[in-house]
Amino acid sequence: MQYNAPDRLQAAIHDWAGTVVDFGSFAPTQIFVEAFAEFGVELSLGEARGPMGMGKWDHIRALCDIPEIAERCAKVFGHAPTDADVTALYERFMPLQVEKIPEHSALIPGAIEVIAAMREQGMKIGSCSGYPAVVMERVVEMAAQHGYRADHVVASDEVPNGRPHPAQALASVIALGIEDVAACVKIDDTTPGILEGRHAGMWTVALTCSGNALGLTLEEFQALSPEALAEGRARVAREFEASRPHYLIDTIADLPGVIDDINARLARGESPQAC
Repeated sequence: MQYNAPDRLQAAIHDWAGTVVDFGSFAPTQIFVEAFAEFGVELSLGEARGPMGMGKWDHIRALCDIPEIAERCAKVFGHAPTDADVTALYERFMPLQVEKIPEHSALIPGAIEVIAAMREQGMKIGSCSGYPAVVMERVVEMAAQHGYRADHVVASDEVPNGRPHPAQALASVIALGIEDVAACVKIDDTTPGILEGRHAGMWTVALTCSGNALGLTLEEFQALSPEALAEGRARVAREFEASRPHYLIDTIADLPGVIDDINARLARGESPQAC
């Protein structure tokens, strides 16, 4: 049997918070601040955003490994934060997260229209998130109320290894019946999410303005001066450099041109692994 490289995209696999819902990715980050505060540990929103994209237990572990935060925890706990402390924080984080999801469930402008256009081209829509299943269920429920459903959803605790490992993205490939990972594009607002797509052998699109890295509400983003917007884009682009996304765009609303360009590159015989 002969191998035939794909000449068009067959699937898009998107992240959720900061990508199709929750402009600025506030639902997860603000809750980290609140969960730590309930244990008497101060955490800034900027600090909470640092490891975004990882599974939430791993995210808390990564926060607790930051020397300054570990020192604050030690003053409260009487010792450096252990895995048991991380689990206690996670178990407090979870119900807070589920409770707050509806407050940050609005779809990002353009998401429904762009995804509908991809479906019209015959593409399937997979999705994954750093959220565990219990939170993801609520996110999916709220998105449906706003008129959107993905074809497949994978939560962080439904695979052996979360981001930056490729397991979640590849789970969608399997579930959607995609014949080649090179026919897939991963869209995400975090470095671990872009690395996930890279490790899975997919095209990758990093969102610079709607997600965690810029960290602004839709209203704050729309109010930026041209100079401030350019500065923000440049800063976020630098943060993404190590993960080597194939494309950088502001929000999912800018995706159609990228889809057209990837299709043209596939038709020329290019592959994401070689770029």
